[in-house]
Amino acid sequence: MSTPTTPRSKTTFNPTTPPATSRVSSSSAIHSSPHYTTTRRHSLYGVEDRVIIDPGSRIWKIGFSGEGKPRDVFYSDGKDGRPLWGLGRAADAAERAEEDRLLEIKLERCLRSVFHDSLLTDPKARKVIIVENPLLPLYIKEAIAGILFENLQVPSVSFASSHLLSLFAAGRITGLVLDCGHLESVALPIFAARPLFPQIRTTPLSGSRFTSHLRALLLLFGTYLPPTSPGPSGSLPAASRSVRVPPEVLTDAVIEEVKTRCCFVGEALSNILEAREATPGFDDQSTDMDFPPSSDATPSESDYSYAGHDSAMSSVQSSVQDSSEFSVISHPRAPDDRRSGGGGGSENQLQALASMYKRHSTATDLKIPVTPPIFSPAGLGNGTLIIPGWVRERTAEVLFEGGDVDESSVAEVILDALLKVPVDLRKTLASSILVIGGTSMLPGFIPRLYSELIRALQPPGPPNRQQIRPDRPLPPQYDRYAGLRPLIPYFAVLNNPSPEPPMSDRAKANSGRAPAFSPAAMAWIGGSLAGALKIGGVEVSREKWDEVDPDQDGDTSMDISPRRGHDQSPRNILPDWTRISLPSGAPAAIITTQSQQVSSPTVGA
Repeated sequence: MSTPTTPRSKTTFNPTTPPATSRVSSSSAIHSSPHYTTTRRHSLYGVEDRVIIDPGSRIWKIGFSGEGKPRDVFYSDGKDGRPLWGLGRAADAAERAEEDRLLEIKLERCLRSVFHDSLLTDPKARKVIIVENPLLPLYIKEAIAGILFENLQVPSVSFASSHLLSLFAAGRITGLVLDCGHLESVALPIFAARPLFPQIRTTPLSGSRFTSHLRALLLLFGTYLPPTSPGPSGSLPAASRSVRVPPEVLTDAVIEEVKTRCCFVGEALSNILEAREATPGFDDQSTDMDFPPSSDATPSESDYSYAGHDSAMSSVQSSVQDSSEFSVISHPRAPDDRRSGGGGGSENQLQALASMYKRHSTATDLKIPVTPPIFSPAGLGNGTLIIPGWVRERTAEVLFEGGDVDESSVAEVILDALLKVPVDLRKTLASSILVIGGTSMLPGFIPRLYSELIRALQPPGPPNRQQIRPDRPLPPQYDRYAGLRPLIPYFAVLNNPSPEPPMSDRAKANSGRAPAFSPAAMAWIGGSLAGALKIGGVEVSREKWDEVDPDQDGDTSMDISPRRGHDQSPRNILPDWTRISLPSGAPAAIITTQSQQVSSPTVGA
């Protein structure tokens, strides 16, 4: 007879600690990450994980090295999203000093929030890598370094180019990087991990211009439905209640929501018309009536940003100030014809251009709830902003239409940079274009940029000039990018989400081959990779900063030592490519002929 077995008692279960934790002793002083249970080893100046900071003028991205995405992304100046700095400074010395002081206060608040609120780490034990734009002003770089060293006492600060770090994130060391940020778009060629700073090209057509352009289009062609009132007027149809958009409705938060959630980049209108003409049964008369009359100059897409300044829009300047210096209100181009009763030729042209876009647009109108203005009659609920579909699709046209010599389009910036690089590097750089920045996250931006590059390199059409002197032929037509036309089969964008069929093997090997990282976070991811591999940029230690700091001690009666001279100011220890002398290159070849060698003694005598 077998005895029954009793079930295992709970007291017999004795779980053991995983062997991975046995390596950590209780007496060790190893700091661990606040968000992860794994421990971090010490280096000479603290833990190995560096803090990666991408300080944009409007949005900051922060996190630790070795991680695949930032820990936190926030607006630098609060919920309003105002940029911390702009493209210009005050001319008066007192005003400029006041601006610098306010900037230091805001930078100190942001940097303290990075360590104490977002990362929850001790700044004294963390090296910092600053992902800097190549055109970041030196006074901003000095302010950031001063706050990190003097207030937060970080061990060291490294400065690395955002364009180069973006190439690292894409697994390349050679390419042409276009950064479409908020203030400006910057194109920088990079060869063998060496940025070619003399060939850098910029344009102010970027996120700020897109925002001001979108606000102008909504003021001109948007529709606002006020909230329904409890009286008899509440039963009126929407068409009877619709009014022009009040400027107070288009706050920065509303514009940002429309920009990020509603807008996209449509295909070039010329490509759409060519595709429709190729289809059988296409009526050509429909396109002839769309274009504005040829008697007046046809306004470009950017003219929307400067038109429509009537009595309703004149209050925008006092109520809603746009963050861009190219404001729709502060810099009007056309005179106000409606005030003087002169009609409005520009208004008719804008309406004709709007009807043309509306006819060839397939985007639908969207409705979003907005807070009604304070002065509006009392109603139930929120108001409704109706965004036309063609506005959603064609607002980005302002980025692809160049203006004067200082306002090249984003495609022209890339081509101008290619014209400046050596001829033997053009094919390599043209086949390795990388687009980064928050503005490039608009759906359809990168494919449209590629089509604009190819369209800009097409041969120009026949000249429309008349021959004044029959005995002399017309001068040759100016062809700006004739030298780049043989590169058309080699153009490729590394992070193109929907690449077209490649025209060469080189383009096939590069087009769309970059990792699927967000274009806005590409520079930060490259900084995270560089910090993990310890290949960051120029590193400035706190000891070196203290050595050259002229205000390190309070005794001013002593003579100024040589290290406190002008040449040893903190400005000179920070990396600045504009102050570095360019290499002289190869010496010029001296070709002497036999006749010159014979005659040279005679000249010397």
